[in-house]
Amino acid sequence: MRTPVITLNFKTYRESSGERGLALARICEEVAQETGKSIVIAPQQIDLSLIAKEVGIPVLAQHVDPVGEGSFTGHISPAAVKESGAIGTLVNHSERQLSHELIRLTVEKCREVGLESVVCANDIEMGKVAASFGPDYVAVEPPELIGGDISVTSANPDVVSGTVEKVKEVNPKVIVLCGAGVKNGEDVRKAIELGTEGVLLASGVVKAGDPKEALLDLARGL
Repeated sequence: MRTPVITLNFKTYRESSGERGLALARICEEVAQETGKSIVIAPQQIDLSLIAKEVGIPVLAQHVDPVGEGSFTGHISPAAVKESGAIGTLVNHSERQLSHELIRLTVEKCREVGLESVVCANDIEMGKVAASFGPDYVAVEPPELIGGDISVTSANPDVVSGTVEKVKEVNPKVIVLCGAGVKNGEDVRKAIELGTEGVLLASGVVKAGDPKEALLDLARGL
């Protein structure tokens, strides 16, 4: 991913399902082209291959399992995600939490197949743990603020700057993003000022009345 970046998680909202998800992906691509800003999307898993083929912006999976190819019915392998056209995956989102050992194994498996990993952390301490596994990105997202109306950059800026500091102490190569309640360009601007290289958000765009205008506003903050 090119930074600074806006990373949009489609989750499993109705507004991002099926044809609506593809339409949203195309809006994201359009805004990226118009503004020259880096916009990365994480569509619903079932739409991943289709959307990766239909748009020219980077696509992430929302989750993968630390498995190889073979007898793993129902699992999502990093290799299959890579072949679908995705460049990376979210790991340990607050709505899909993993044990520390599973996070470590997932990051390693992603690295083996050339898939970028964005490990989500709910606080500074988890950010340090995540960084020790050597992912490409750590995204700090206090779960109590996810989907809310107040951005983490306003409600708890110390957790953002503190995560940046501690992650860089553990592994200077890891890039830090932040999320939870991010809704507008001012939230993005504050995130950058606090030391991150972008944001991870969902409902602020997916459930917006005008997703394109919401994205354009966010892009102004980069």
